Amino acid sequence: MNDPVDYIPPKVWVWNKASGGQFANINRPIAGPTHDKELPVGRHPLQLYSLATPNGVKVTVMLEELLALGHQGAEYDAWLIRINDGDQFGSGFVDVNPNSKIPALMDRGGLAPIRVFESGAILIYLAEKFGALLPTAPAARAECLSWLFWQMGSAPYLGGGFGHFYAYAPFKIEYAIDRFAMEVKRQLDVLDRRLAQSPYLAGDDYTIADIAVWPWYGALAKGLVYGAGEFLQVESYTHVQRWTDRIAERPAVQRGRRVNRVWGDADAQLAERHDASDLDA
Repeated sequence: MNDPVDYIPPKVWVWNKASGGQFANINRPIAGPTHDKELPVGRHPLQLYSLATPNGVKVTVMLEELLALGHQGAEYDAWLIRINDGDQFGSGFVDVNPNSKIPALMDRGGLAPIRVFESGAILIYLAEKFGALLPTAPAARAECLSWLFWQMGSAPYLGGGFGHFYAYAPFKIEYAIDRFAMEVKRQLDVLDRRLAQSPYLAGDDYTIADIAVWPWYGALAKGLVYGAGEFLQVESYTHVQRWTDRIAERPAVQRGRRVNRVWGDADAQLAERHDASDLDA
């Protein structure tokens, strides 16, 4: 291993220089809004404010799956939040999610609006609201929620850890990349061993656990994030590959992946969605 540059942390950390990297302009050590900006509101009770990152894709896939199951109350408006432009720090968005992260959901279908933030919380909220994609039997429900929270706890190592140091940091740090690559490969092994036992994460049925995990680890398995497929030897996780392909074939997943997407092939993009017909374009 290369010798690291000597660095001695100061007694008190002070934010006095840019952190560097691709997202340096939106990183800061304080919360709250940076500017006044109200959020738009469409005609459906469910108002989603998001971007088609893996966390955003979870929710649009969930909503499209609910609509495919016949739950017309799951019709929604999906408004684009451009995180590189700092939209998540507008006052209206911060009112919905004080953590200034996408996705954020407002349910305006009741007597008073309900805000829901954190992608896992949104999945549970929608599953319970519509009685779908979350098992009700105690053992199956526990298995589903365990894998959902596994994803919520594991993804920061994949995204903010491995992804940052491998793809976005202003310079490469061997120790950091090795440390997080080891953890990501361990996570892939956890998934592969589970999927050797059952077709889906919670058992025989497709659930919110799969909807949560697939946008992160399915994309990784196909080498679509960070350009790290060969580096991590993702093809060796054969059960993850089978599961990834099976979910990718679902029409609702294909629709959900397009919503709030503003990069890649033009026919895979849909900046905002306000009606089911928008996805026919």
